[in-house]
Amino acid sequence: MSTPPPLAKFPITRPEIERVVACFYAGVRAHPVLGPVFAAHVTDWPSHEAKIARFWANAILGERGYDGSPMAAHVQAGNVRPGMFEPWLKLFDATLRAELSEQQAASWSALAHRIGRSLRAGVVDRDILPGGIPKLR
Repeated sequence: MSTPPPLAKFPITRPEIERVVACFYAGVRAHPVLGPVFAAHVTDWPSHEAKIARFWANAILGERGYDGSPMAAHVQAGNVRPGMFEPWLKLFDATLRAELSEQQAASWSALAHRIGRSLRAGVVDRDILPGGIPKLR
């Protein structure tokens, strides 16, 4: 493995990131819960995967090729529900373990779980008051 760029959070290459993203979305398309959610929004899988690879290359390697807003995209989707974060992370973790070294998988998983908590808070939990009471207005 080559030396990671100076801003990299852990040693990984861009091709490894792209491979993980492609394998993950192959799993998403076949997933009984996640597949229909993504199919409602993604019509061009190669373009979507390239965008998500840019997101992860930005988050992990410090590349600046991603210009989207994950929070806005997930809020605007309108069909992201609380129970979807767990299967997403479970599938992502399984993909990481299958495609990467143990250290790479653990490092990327920790980052993905932090991002997942943030997305859940911004997408789902923003409509819930303390004690789990739904915010109706």
